Amino acid sequence: MHVVITGANRGIGACLAEGYGARGDRVTGTARDGSCQISLDVTDPAAQAAMARALHSQPVDLLICNAGVYLDKGQSLEDGYAPDLWDQSFAANVKGVFLTIQSLLPNLRQAEAGKIAIISSQMGSDTRAPGGSFIYRASKAAALNLGRNLASDLKREEIAVGIYHPGWVRTDMGTDAAEISTQEAATGLLARFDELSLETTGRFLTWDGRDHAY
Repeated sequence: MHVVITGANRGIGACLAEGYGARGDRVTGTARDGSCQISLDVTDPAAQAAMARALHSQPVDLLICNAGVYLDKGQSLEDGYAPDLWDQSFAANVKGVFLTIQSLLPNLRQAEAGKIAIISSQMGSDTRAPGGSFIYRASKAAALNLGRNLASDLKREEIAVGIYHPGWVRTDMGTDAAEISTQEAATGLLARFDELSLETTGRFLTWDGRDHAY
């Protein structure tokens, strides 16, 4: 199986890459800093085109859209949330997901049963609104909506799309106070991605297999 993972240089992405590699799957990781097989800024159309050329005619069985940013942590409503933070966050967390899927759609179509996994967050759920982190929450809600609509359109092509909350994970983004390790998150997500099918396409699931309210 050929797995492409964006943001595979650290955190959950790196653990997922390690997990698939240990299973004997072929892994193509991307990273903005050039530390993985493919150098990719997911917000850059030129970089996306270069990735598509590099993977030309290679089937992709599973695309994991993991790359993302959380730039507004701790911002104040009175004087925070600068316009450029909105632009950067939506570019990475929403546009970047769409461009990556669009770029590799020919490769997913070449696979016997292509699958797409989008890492969103429970912070994007309408049912969780405790306030704060307005930009991140809005961008992850948009990623969830994007995944749901892609699932509808791609089902006719027999490409399944899943959207996932990875848990509150001990990473640079999640901080050391988080509930689970990157290894726990990656192990759970790997199992969820294995289960993804046309019968379950469009669902929003937690890392440990529970349906999450939209």
